Amino acid sequence: MLGPSIKIDKDLYARVKRCADTAGYSSPKEFVQHVLEKELTAIEGDDSDEQLLEKLKGLGYIE
Repeated sequence: MLGPSIKIDKDLYARVKRCADTAGYSSPKEFVQHVLEKELTAIEGDDSDEQLLEKLKGLGYIE
């Protein structure tokens, strides 16, 4: 199932591709999905939306 696309700059994509290849992922997409799932799980935990917003602010992801 295809979802929305996210654009990243060429240098970052090259790094993603290199890491995906080195780690044995079948594609950069698979690597990015795994990394995002892992990071989202670490950030979200069992927090409420309000607690999640505070965490994201503390991490500098949002203002």
